[in-house]
Amino acid sequence: MDNYEFIALGDIVTDAFIRLSKDHATVECNDDGRPCTISMNFGDKLPYDFVEVVRAVGNSPNASVSAHRLGLKSALITNLGDDQEGQECLNQLKKEGIAQDFVTTHKGKKTNYHYVLWYENERTILIKHEEHEYKMPDIGNKGWLYLSSLGENSLPFHQEIAEYLKKNPDIKLAFQPGTFQIKLGAEKLKDIYEHTEVFFCNVEEAMRILKTDNRDIKTLLESMHKLGPKIAVITDGPKGAYAYKDGKAWFMPPYPDPKEPYDRTGAGDSFSSTFVSALALGKEVPEALSWAPINSMSVVQKVGAQAGLLQQDALLKFLKDAPEDYKVKEI
Repeated sequence: MDNYEFIALGDIVTDAFIRLSKDHATVECNDDGRPCTISMNFGDKLPYDFVEVVRAVGNSPNASVSAHRLGLKSALITNLGDDQEGQECLNQLKKEGIAQDFVTTHKGKKTNYHYVLWYENERTILIKHEEHEYKMPDIGNKGWLYLSSLGENSLPFHQEIAEYLKKNPDIKLAFQPGTFQIKLGAEKLKDIYEHTEVFFCNVEEAMRILKTDNRDIKTLLESMHKLGPKIAVITDGPKGAYAYKDGKAWFMPPYPDPKEPYDRTGAGDSFSSTFVSALALGKEVPEALSWAPINSMSVVQKVGAQAGLLQQDALLKFLKDAPEDYKVKEI
């Protein structure tokens, strides 16, 4: 299986986007704009604008589609139930050109199904991970493995992944932890962190992982690097993103939105997967950092995490046409 350049590993899901009516929901934020809460009257029958169902998504499926559109031969390691939702996800993966050699269908099990409460351009996701048996397949001994969100029963599986990486040191690991992996903490996933080539999280997640109140970006990058990742990348929402390697740190501003974002789902996945894809295509960290925000900008203009993912030629055109101040800066 050494012919795959990019293999994503993580749970797959169907997202049902429920567009909430502005007349029947309220959002309140603190003074600095975060955190915000959404509220609705308990017991009411609430009208909604519409529902849009998006198949075969999740951090890792999104990454596999992103890498494929950017020109890499891409596969996905994931688990499905033998239900209609599982078949729909398989059909969508096939449509996107994602190899299914490592997709396992479990008899009598359900496929993950999430509900996205969508208000203006933000969302709250109601999640439920079905408990599937995780098993590391033989994926060869080179290329990129992109690890992201897995269910709460997956701790032993992480140890299995780490053992595979020890036996196959030419495989480069990209790690974008999901909710449960962040909750586990760095100590329980010590072997994963130590084998990571490039690591992704946002500022708040970095603070939770590192158990610190210090928001200084350079300190967070250096501390994350000390856990094992050769390259640490930390995003800071609309403020931009930062990367660290070999004692050097860079900052990249966001790519300007052509219009107000429609749905922010998948912005982080598109950023991380584009960064890794650029590395897989032979780019250095600063250039990868200039690619990543472009796909994020495009994704938030569409519903769901995949509709806005760009082909490589389209991404490069955005890069060519970028404003003068869209530049990587060493910090």
